[in-house]
Amino acid sequence: MQTAPYGSWASPITSELLVSAAVGVLSVAARRGNVYWLEARPLEGGRQVLMRRAAGGEVTEVTPAPFNARTLVHEYGGVPFVIADDGTAYCSSLADQRIYRLRPNQDPEPLTHGDRMRYADGVLDERRGLLYCVREDHSDPDREPVNTIVVIDLATGDESIVAGGNDFYSDPRLSPDGGQLCWLTWCHPNMPWDGTELWLASLDEAGLPERPVMVAGGLAESIFQPEWSPTGELYFVSDRTGWWNVHRHEPDGDQSRPVAALDADFASAAFVLGLRTYAFLSDGRVVCAFSQAGTWRLALLDPASGALRDLDLPLNFVASVCADGSTAYFVGAGATTSPIVYSLDSESLALTPLRESTSIALDPGHLSQSQPIEFPTTGGVSAHALYYAPTNADFRAPDGELPPLLVRSHGGPTSAARAALNLDIQFWTSRGFAVVDVNYGGSTGYGRPYRERLNGRWGVVDVDDCVNAARYLAGRGLVDPDRMAITGGSAGGYTTLCALTFHDTFRAGASHFGIGDLEALARDTHKFESRYLDSMVGPYPASRDLYVERSPINHVDGLSAAVIFFQGLEDKVVPPAQAEAMVAALERKGVPVAYLPFEGEQHGFRKAENIKRCIEAELYFYGRVFGFTPADDLDPVPITNL
Repeated sequence: MQTAPYGSWASPITSELLVSAAVGVLSVAARRGNVYWLEARPLEGGRQVLMRRAAGGEVTEVTPAPFNARTLVHEYGGVPFVIADDGTAYCSSLADQRIYRLRPNQDPEPLTHGDRMRYADGVLDERRGLLYCVREDHSDPDREPVNTIVVIDLATGDESIVAGGNDFYSDPRLSPDGGQLCWLTWCHPNMPWDGTELWLASLDEAGLPERPVMVAGGLAESIFQPEWSPTGELYFVSDRTGWWNVHRHEPDGDQSRPVAALDADFASAAFVLGLRTYAFLSDGRVVCAFSQAGTWRLALLDPASGALRDLDLPLNFVASVCADGSTAYFVGAGATTSPIVYSLDSESLALTPLRESTSIALDPGHLSQSQPIEFPTTGGVSAHALYYAPTNADFRAPDGELPPLLVRSHGGPTSAARAALNLDIQFWTSRGFAVVDVNYGGSTGYGRPYRERLNGRWGVVDVDDCVNAARYLAGRGLVDPDRMAITGGSAGGYTTLCALTFHDTFRAGASHFGIGDLEALARDTHKFESRYLDSMVGPYPASRDLYVERSPINHVDGLSAAVIFFQGLEDKVVPPAQAEAMVAALERKGVPVAYLPFEGEQHGFRKAENIKRCIEAELYFYGRVFGFTPADDLDPVPITNL
């Protein structure tokens, strides 16, 4: 074992490994023994490819190159495809946002006609030859996009509006007999995790709704993933008890009690459409995923008795749950395993990997496992985080040296850090950094009251929790208090900039497409999030004083830590002007600052070369600021004022 300073350890987890040996696996679906999923491929410019694994095990691409299976509804997108019984796929194309019909062994054929329309979250009515889905109409540039649920004739491509008039819609779901359709809807200023409504309607012979009624939800109740049982009962996830639990709709009974009451969340923040945490097996049991203390579990639920059986699988993250007959399918990851598409036999509980997101086997001696921590924070309460110690079987640090700390602030901000293997984190820990991934107040997975800590307090609660996580670890002698940095993307970038501006805990930070000016965000962002700040800060412009007070751009005099900025030039969520204004202000002030803009990137980077450049540049930056020399051969980054 070699002795070398923290931060300078050589690691097999390279930036090339992050992109060359890995794909993203998401949005699993199953139909008649065939399993489908999306692969996000950094080496193909982030192209998303719809894959199919036949019952016999053969894996093929459903969408031929250069087809990019991606929808831009809500800008964040969601599930862009739906599968028919005969294997025909109906899928949105990133290039023009139209839905295409993809029959086996045939070229993609456009189904929809309209320009400037976006589609997602579909369900097929094969008896009537119809496709129900969410549509986002961008045809009038002088107004907000119009969101509706539409029904599309599969023979002609003609569309009819099924539900409209509200600001947002999601989750159209057809009953097994085709007689009823349900959906979710909500209006500004609510986000889907604040308050949604579940509507139910009978369908006439043409597939159009009759007598729609609201059956659950409201302004202060979040409904997630309505789903029909095999016998035609309607289920949904509600947080009316303070936790997102599974409920059953009882038209003539009490709707206030969950099927199984548990202090756990069976849902996550619906930034994208088509999220699924549970599914019905053919015998009526439910395979479901739930989150407790930052860790996801998979269980079997008997709706009749309410009995919940934790399957105790070697996984701590589960997503995109679906079922076909007696078999469940999902994306799962563990402490030392990257996301994998799995099948689970509900009788034998045999767990079978179908598609791994990385082809590289990693030495456990180079992997740091997450440790949930709970620490005191402002207001006499506690907050949560996942701590990772520096780990590399080939290296040790000199006696008496403490490691630098990298605090990660997740995006959203209504989201959560997850405990599963994350190679981005391992990149740092295997080089000698300690990392803490903070689930600050406002994060999901800890119940609605914890989520609501951020109401009216964004830029305060999240920042305090990140600062206090760092101080907690420094106070326990686990990290060097003079070499602490904070990093985050999007909303996490805002938390990063606030922490650097309003506190003196950190010597450096990295803002990945982060927010520096809340006023600019309130005036210039997309429809889905255009009123998000009403609950987290206050209505604008009535609460303008809070926006000014909490915007780092207005308080650059208080910022003395070094900052590196990463920004996509086609970002519609956080436009480049935000980063550019912060950079200019820091340059004038004389603070060390670096800026890396990327053409062709939107909100979150998808191209392999840009993902590599970002993490290498951040390492180079910290090396210059903290005074260590990375073992990697890194391209230099121009740093002003250093």
